[in-house]
Amino acid sequence: MKKIPTLFERTFEKGRVTGITSQVTAGCEWVLAGEGIATKKWDGTCVFVEQGITYKRYDAKHGKTPPEGFVPAQPDADPVTGHWPGWMPLSLSPDKWIAEAVTNYQENGATLIDGTYEAIGPKINGNRDAATAHILKKHGDQQYETISHTPLTYDAILAFLQEQHTEGIVFHHPDGRMSKIKRSDFDLSWK
Repeated sequence: MKKIPTLFERTFEKGRVTGITSQVTAGCEWVLAGEGIATKKWDGTCVFVEQGITYKRYDAKHGKTPPEGFVPAQPDADPVTGHWPGWMPLSLSPDKWIAEAVTNYQENGATLIDGTYEAIGPKINGNRDAATAHILKKHGDQQYETISHTPLTYDAILAFLQEQHTEGIVFHHPDGRMSKIKRSDFDLSWK
């Protein structure tokens, strides 16, 4: 469950992202070739479900020792940014808003299947998606988040993100590969 690569190569200074270039990140060329679908990138907090256990995202930044129960999403910290993403079981690191989102998801008749979700709502990450309740959005669920007329060039993606109220775009290849681009990559504000 590694981090999704950013569509365009990012620039860094002292381990911090300073911008992006128009150069496609190696391995993401399929996006601009039109292979796959694009979905809205929700702006909340990531939740992972595996074998009935719900996890919330945890990032052991800059050499920080992860707490007991941490499940790494990749073997080691990123050598450039120092981020080491992973997961903490919700039972070991309670979060009432994520718990409420899980409950609401299940009460609406949905079954939590293994995979990742975005928890959004009034008390999660500034609620930029304007959700009226704490809910889960299954990542890649084409039922409610597919972007039609997907922009497929640097300039078209920039224009799309300037015009649309969304954190970004996640691209899904039929073979399971993914790539993403966020408005913050273009230094666009997000309110």
